[in-house]
Order: sequence, then C-alpha cells, then structure tokens
Amino acid sequence: MGNFGAEFVVDPEFMVETLKDAFHGMTFKALNTYGRDLVKQAARKLDPVIGRDDEIRRVVQNLLRRTKNNPILIGEPGVGKTAVVEGLAQRILTGDVPSSLADVRVIELDMGALLAGTQYRGELEKRFKAVLKEVDKANGKVILFIDEIHLVLGSGTADGSNMNPANLLKPMLARGQLRCIGATTLEEYSKFVAKDAAFERRFQKIFVAEPSVEDTISILRGLKERYESHHGVRILDQTLVVAAQLSSRYITGRRLPDKAIDLVDEACANVRVRLDSRPEEIDYLERKRMHLQVEVHALDKEEDRRSKARLFEIRKELDELGDKLEPLLIKYKNEKEGIDQVHLLKQKREKLLLALAEAERNCDFAKAADLRYGAIEEIESAISKLEGSSNENMMLTETVIPEHIAEVVSRSTGIPVTRLDQNGKERLIVLAERLHKRVVGQERAVDAVAAAVLRSRAGLGRSEQPTGSFLFLGPTGVGKTELAKALAQQLFDDENLIVRIDMSEYMEHHSVSRLIGAPPGYVGHEDGGQLTEAVRRRPYSVVLFDEMEKAHPSVFNILLQVLGDARLTDTQGRLADFKNTMIIMTSNLGAKHLLSGLEGECSMEVAHDQVMQEVRSHFSPEFLNRLDEIVIFDPLSHEHLAKVARLQMKDVAIRLADRGIALALTDAAFDFIMDKSYDRVYGARPIRRWLERNVVTELSRMLIGGEIDENSTIYIDARPNGSELLYRVEKNGGLVNAVTGQKTDVLIQLANLPTNDDEQS
Repeated sequence: MGNFGAEFVVDPEFMVETLKDAFHGMTFKALNTYGRDLVKQAARKLDPVIGRDDEIRRVVQNLLRRTKNNPILIGEPGVGKTAVVEGLAQRILTGDVPSSLADVRVIELDMGALLAGTQYRGELEKRFKAVLKEVDKANGKVILFIDEIHLVLGSGTADGSNMNPANLLKPMLARGQLRCIGATTLEEYSKFVAKDAAFERRFQKIFVAEPSVEDTISILRGLKERYESHHGVRILDQTLVVAAQLSSRYITGRRLPDKAIDLVDEACANVRVRLDSRPEEIDYLERKRMHLQVEVHALDKEEDRRSKARLFEIRKELDELGDKLEPLLIKYKNEKEGIDQVHLLKQKREKLLLALAEAERNCDFAKAADLRYGAIEEIESAISKLEGSSNENMMLTETVIPEHIAEVVSRSTGIPVTRLDQNGKERLIVLAERLHKRVVGQERAVDAVAAAVLRSRAGLGRSEQPTGSFLFLGPTGVGKTELAKALAQQLFDDENLIVRIDMSEYMEHHSVSRLIGAPPGYVGHEDGGQLTEAVRRRPYSVVLFDEMEKAHPSVFNILLQVLGDARLTDTQGRLADFKNTMIIMTSNLGAKHLLSGLEGECSMEVAHDQVMQEVRSHFSPEFLNRLDEIVIFDPLSHEHLAKVARLQMKDVAIRLADRGIALALTDAAFDFIMDKSYDRVYGARPIRRWLERNVVTELSRMLIGGEIDENSTIYIDARPNGSELLYRVEKNGGLVNAVTGQKTDVLIQLANLPTNDDEQS
C-alpha cells in the first residue's frame, strides 16, 4: 500500500477533462451545438432547389479533390449561394452523388452562436477547436459549411488576441483533413478573404451568377406548392410569371430569385390577411348596425313624439339590416369553412409527399405505391373538387392573381398600380396627348419625352443608359419645368415626385461632394449624396437639374457617368442606378436670341442657330454628345398664353370645387385677364402671379367674409369699359350633388352673361 500512490500519479487536468466528458455524455457535441445538419433538414424542412446543376456539380468536383478540396461560393446577395449547398444536401440524401460522398453529413456552422458570449480571450478559439476536433474524428464524413465565411477572419481580434479562427482552419484545409464549403459576397470576399492570401489559396472559387427571368420562373414553380401549403392560398401560374418579370424590371438593388420569391411570399400573406378578415360589405353593415343600436339605447329613454318616431324608424332599419346581414354571414361562414378545409388538405398533402419521398429513398416501394395511388390521389381529388366549386360571386378568394403582385411592387417602388397593368399601357400610348393638354406650344419637346418613355416601357430602350436625357433651352416661363412636373404626374400620379437639383447651389468646386457625399473623414460622410441617395430610394423618378449653366464645370464630369452608363457611385462605394430615371436639364442660355426672333429682329431659324452656338461654347462636346436630344423651347405666342391662362383658371376652379363651389367666367372677363397679365418676355409666370394676386385674393376675401358658401356659383365678368372685374354669387347653384354628395371641377366659360353692377363685391 505504501507504493500504491507512487505507482498511480493522477494528473489534475486529466481528471477535470474526464469529469467533463462524463458529465456531457463523453462528447462535447460541438457540431450539434454550433451547427445544423443540412442532410437531415433536407428530408423535411428545406425548400426544393431548382436549377443550379452546374454549380452543384462544380462543388462536388472540388470536394473530391485530394487537397485543397474546399469550394467557396461567391455571388451577390440573394442569387442562391446557400441554395447550392442545400441542393448538395438533397442530392446526398437521395444518393445522387459519388460513393465517396455517400452518408456524408453537411453541417452548417452558425457563426453567431460561436461568437456569442466570447468576451474572454481564447473562448472563441476553444469552441472552434472543439468543432474541428469532432470534424477530424468523423474521418471525412463531415463537410463543414460556413455561410458568411468572411466572419471567420479577424473574429478573434476583438478582445486583443492575435489569434483568429481562420488560423486554426488553415492547416487542416491545406492537408485535406477538413472539407469546407464557404459562401460570401463579391464585396466581402475582396474586403476580407482576398487580403489573407494564405487563407484564400486554400479555397477554390465558384461564382454563382444571378439567374435569368426564365430560370426564376422555373424556381418559383418549384416553390409554388410550399407557399400554397404555408399560406393556405392558390397561386396562378401567371402570377409567378408576373412576379419574375416585375421584380426584374422594377425592383433595383436586389437580385433574382430572392426578390421574386419575396414578392410571391408577400402577395400570399396579403391574400391570407384578407381571408382572415371580414369582407368589407359585412364589416360596413355590422358597423352601421352597431351605430344604430347605440342610437336606440339613447332614444329609448326619451318620451317626446319626435324621439319615438325616430326610434320606430331606427328599429325598422335594424330589422332590414338584419335581413341583409344574415344571408351574408351564412355565405361568409360557408366560404370560410371551405377555404380552411382546402388549407388543411394541402398541409396534409405536403406531409404525405414528404413521406412518399422518404419511402422511395428507403426503397419501400409498397408504401410508396400506397401513398402515391391511395392517400395522395384522394387528397388531390378532394382539393380539385373544392377549388372547382368556387365561382366569381364568392365573397372570399384564396387565389393569388397578378394584380396582387402589382400591389406589392407598387408599395415598394411608389409606382401606382395602374401604371403596371393594362390600363397603364393604354395611358402610355396616349402619353404625348396627355402632356400636350398641360404643356402648351411645345410640341417637339413633348413628343421627344413621350417617345423616350414609350421606348423604355416597351423594353426597347438602351439598357445601359437612362430612360431619356434632355437639355431644355429657352427663356423663362415657356414650360421647361412644367413639362418635368407633367411627366411626373403622368408616370407616378404626383407631380411632386421629382428629384430636383438646383444647380445654382453647385457653383463652387467643392459643392460636387453634395451630389455624391463627402469624402471619408469629412463631416457628413455617412449621410451620402443628395443625388445618389434620392435615386437609390426612388429608382423610378424624374431627375430635374435646373439652371445647368450655373453649375461648376467639375459637376459635368460627375454627370458624364450618369448620362453614359446610367450609374453613379457615392463616396461609400454604394451604387445608384439611373437606368429607370428620366434626366431633364434646363438652361436659359441663348434666351435673348429667341426673344429677338420673337420681336422680329431675326428669323427663328437664325435665333436657334445662335442659341446652339452659345450652348456649344459653354458645355463640353463630351457632355452634349451624351444627351438624347437638345430641345429649344420657343417663346409662347399670345394664342399659346391664352391657353395657359385657361389652364390657370381651371386650376382655380378645381380648388373651389373642393368646397363644392362652381366658377363661371365670361369671355369679357377672360379678355380682361389676358390684357392685364400678358407679357411675352416672361411667358406664363406673370399670368399665374396676376391671377393669384387679384382673382384668388378676391375669392378668398369673399369666402372668409361669408359671401360664398358651399353649393354656390361664382360668376366673374368685366365692366363694359374694361376697368375691373365683377363678381356675382348665385346660391344653390354649385357643384354638390344633393343625392350623391359628389363634387365636380368644371370651369364654366360663358360667351355672354348679363351683369348687374349692384352685385359687385
């Protein structure tokens, strides 16, 4: 016994490790703690992977190498890098891989779980070593998948340690002891991975490109049943086609198929919300019934004759509401039960399909036959029968149609839904005609802009340039800015949706930084540029550069990229896409020559030549050569300005119509307005100023003074001697329909109207 202790010396560290192993079931199970088995997930939880056969084949080839058998997937966010690895896991599950990859586990490492709580030095390395130790023990039967693999580089330096997990990986990667699949974006690969040459050389790069619209449609068709089962809806095939097309065209800054899948998912969620909410018709009737019941409760305590009469009317109305509501509630209940039944059947079908796939993998052909030709066939028949019983008169619809996709796109881009459907196409065909109604006397400019929009929306425009780029020249008040506003109104239903840059604010060299952002290290660097940020937020917009001749020459160097390549990178390296913008620049260069032509000092052809000569001397040739068209706006004639005045009076009438007030104008009053406001040098703006200062001010005084109320008509005439305008108010002759309560905005113009001087206000 005396020599017993000398022969058996116990190492304290060995005892601690032994106790830990015993406590944790003899293994640390780091892979289960910090990762998930994609092959197990593929049996039930992973979505089917459509396409990507070439990328999966290249991954398999790299994994079969003797050394450096580590592929790294590189691509933009949303193109499907993770889906490639999930596709590999599904092939391993089905046995569609070489024998050396059979029965291999693909473990996706959760970097967030690894990093969580590692506030002390060495904790992260310890966790990583535990993971690598288990991978090594697996003898090649574990493939490690690290999404966002750039996080491995430098993760251990936060606590001051010089060690990071990448250094632990390098020896095993080089010797082929560890098979690892990485995934990262192009930007992060260049920023992190490429800078560590020793780490980079151990991986084989596989670039994952963005799929085409056609491939995206195939991917959506493969996912269709999963989303139908999850949301309990039915998705039309045309809906999937529209989702791929609209996402590709209208959603910039993101990649297919991710953005198309998001559209379908959100559209399905919207339809599901409507299914779980009461129909508008029932909701309206129930709210009305509740209000009437509150009124009954209040009148029930009254004893006077009028209250009792009203109480009788309300109770009669409540009975009528009940008669209307009861069949609607029964119909709603039956439809809801049918839709819920279909939802349950689709969920059951999905479970049976997973069981069928598992039976086929296990070669249990008897069970597979029973499922395929028994239970699944019965459920398919029941679903078809229930869906076939639906009709157009149903209060609820579980079908996701293309219009639902258009609604989602409209919310994310700001483009009205009407601009995305067939009605929007019809409006585009008559775009020039609509613009002519608002912009007077500038046929060439309107036609050029409308043609550019048509080419773009038809998909025949130049893909690497803006929708259109124009330089508008002409004197003040001829409609240059008005055309930009009119275009925004027609395209986006709001004339204020214009990115307007006043170039008089960019007269200094340093002001260029305001367009693309301050350089690194300067105040405001994180805010981005005024131009780039505005276009990144609203990629479909009209960009108006006002008074271009006042900008510093260095500004034009920035705009060359916009006009030539439809792209601009801010100081933070973020790209702004100008492919769907309409670039309009205005300038007053050479305006004096056009006014000389109007006054007869020279012909308009000579005036145009003089304007172009001045433009060429001020702007560089490379700038002018990138413009689609240089459009000269001629000074407006008296006839054109008369049309402008009518449009301005129409605007006043619309403002009055909001109050239910009609406006009538005599020819004499209109002639008086033109006589007082006409100015051929300054164009249309003096007319607007005169109307605001005189007519609108007088109407405002009458409204505040109580001389005008709702449902009145105001007649404006001029004195016979043409000295001033006369205003006469006629009650109960306005624009409010007593039955419908609707208002109109019609400006009444009368050729002859008898006036009464006594009614002047």
